[in-house]
Amino acid sequence: MTHPFRRYVALLLFGLFAVAICNGASLRSMIPAPQVPAGYGSSSGLDTARTQNSSDTNRVRKPLESYFFNDSIRALPNFAWNVDMAYNRINLTSIDTSMNGFQTDYPFLQNSVGAAYIGTLGGAAIPLNYFDRPNNRNFSFANAYDCYMYTPERVPFYNVKAPFTQGTYFMSGQRKKAEEDLGIIHAQNISPSSGFNLNYKSRGTRGMYTWQGARDKNLSLAFSPTGKKYSFHGGYIYNTAILKENGGIANDRDVTDTIFDLPENIPVRLTDARNVFKNNTFYFVESYGVPLRKLTDEDFSIADQSSIFFGHSFEWSKFTKLYTDSRGASGEYYDDWFLNPNATYDSIYEGLLSNKLFVQIQPWDRNGVIGTIDAGVGMDNHWYYQFRPDEYQNTSATKKQNLNSYYVYGSVEGYFRKYFKWGADLCYHPAGDRSQDVEFGGNIAISAFIKGRPLTLSGSARYALRTPSYWTENYFSNHYVWFNSFAKENETRIDLALTMPAIGMELGAHQSVTTNKVYYDANCRPAQYSGSVSVSGLYAKKDFRLGGFHLNHRVLLQWSSAQEVVPVPLASAFLSYYFEFNVVKDVLRIQLGIDGRYNTKYYAFGYNPALAQFYNQREKQLGNYVMLDAFLTAKWKRMRITVKLQHANENLFGERDYFTVLHYPLNMRQLRLGFSWNFYN
Repeated sequence: MTHPFRRYVALLLFGLFAVAICNGASLRSMIPAPQVPAGYGSSSGLDTARTQNSSDTNRVRKPLESYFFNDSIRALPNFAWNVDMAYNRINLTSIDTSMNGFQTDYPFLQNSVGAAYIGTLGGAAIPLNYFDRPNNRNFSFANAYDCYMYTPERVPFYNVKAPFTQGTYFMSGQRKKAEEDLGIIHAQNISPSSGFNLNYKSRGTRGMYTWQGARDKNLSLAFSPTGKKYSFHGGYIYNTAILKENGGIANDRDVTDTIFDLPENIPVRLTDARNVFKNNTFYFVESYGVPLRKLTDEDFSIADQSSIFFGHSFEWSKFTKLYTDSRGASGEYYDDWFLNPNATYDSIYEGLLSNKLFVQIQPWDRNGVIGTIDAGVGMDNHWYYQFRPDEYQNTSATKKQNLNSYYVYGSVEGYFRKYFKWGADLCYHPAGDRSQDVEFGGNIAISAFIKGRPLTLSGSARYALRTPSYWTENYFSNHYVWFNSFAKENETRIDLALTMPAIGMELGAHQSVTTNKVYYDANCRPAQYSGSVSVSGLYAKKDFRLGGFHLNHRVLLQWSSAQEVVPVPLASAFLSYYFEFNVVKDVLRIQLGIDGRYNTKYYAFGYNPALAQFYNQREKQLGNYVMLDAFLTAKWKRMRITVKLQHANENLFGERDYFTVLHYPLNMRQLRLGFSWNFYN
């Protein structure tokens, strides 16, 4: 057993043992909170009857006092949410204790039709669905690793009646090639309205191929007093990734036409290149509510009263990236060596200091037809650093560039009972680095109930005029140099969805039209498309159930008017077929089945290690390969266990063309084991 493996197992067992010595509680006291609208009083989908089994309901407790949560939500033993940094609104999420989908721990494959990725956990990935692809203007070099990272908007906050700890661990492959995925969650309330939590994930692999390795670590520490009038969400985030970059295999035929018993013998393109990413973030958002009339003793919350809220949002964040290699181990992979002909040491960083002040007016009821009206002002201070040769020539040359952005923003939203929801928002930059950038949009959702079962039609439309990322216009490194002056991108996007959760169906459509689209071309350099590119998408999700058989489908069709700018496969699909049954009722339940992923051929992305960017290669089409995983998943009391034969069909039938990124083969067949255990008092 390797040292890292022992270390992670010891850490997990220590954490679990520390909680296990506490008094246990009934399993029924741990029920995941379903997703519901964030507004107070929006209880659609909550099954409050389930909470009556909790032993905690018989205790005399000080109540949870927060204008965020209605009676149905407060009755839940445990629930979780994310926070909006611009308005201090919340969005309820689920605490993951379900066995459905537990066998899929790769974050870029969860709840999607698939992704293009470089073959390993912890490595670069990009969704096949164009409308899910990240487009972060702040430190755009991290977009390929966006699926692993915590951000203030993704950090989960918890309210738990008793301390809750969850430990999760996956591993696969032989010792020297193992993939490992460790996750620890601990949440605890110090009062009914105040809690703190820790979320930690460590993912990575030693790799099947030469110089293929990754180790991503993500930590979130969060604190959330959500009182009757005052609400605070804040914490600290640490994201890091250490990556061995092999540039892909030297000859694709070593996989497609040859069977290697030892894949580490297949030649690769780089043998000492390395990327190191780091991110530190401190953040908080707070608001204080002032009722516009005097409260009585019967008024439990100001959520049903005319009120005004004053808020402040703060974020300090710093990203760094270091890329290293040597000429002897890189061969002719790179054409240019601008700074040093023998070795590369490219270090860059980007910082952000963001402050927002906002006011939220609640004219009547928080869930009224006009529920809240928001307005705010913000200032973002960005600073960038990269090495340039003029630092040698002029010692007084500025090493750090500061750019400021000023903006105003606002929104309005409302509800008509449970049948209608609407909202609109606007953000405008009148001055600063992103002067004249603007984004606005609106959304509606109409619900009908057939025999008490909801059917919802929702739609949204957005327009954005935005300045391209700083790094697409300014970059100087050992292998790549560019100085661009791009026009603003102009995008209009429309989304429609029809959801019928009672029968497990969702239908939807997307449409995007972008002018002056910025992308990385076949030469791995930023380019701007002078015309308009249109991307359309149609998707369907349907879960069929026949007794214990589950036939789950996700299908996506996409069309791009300029594949050299926005490459997408025509069809992508994820199918999960399994049989679910009880071995011992209310004690042990099992799923036995197979997952499959497929997409049609298209000019899939290439990946550039020096830039950590996906680019639009035109060398080879990839796709038309079915990837199958056979799995057995069980839930035994508070533990979930899965055994999966990953890439079960490798070399069994058809071609061996299992690439989703140019020259980066997916992992060969391997056995994957995983478990997750919940502890609470």
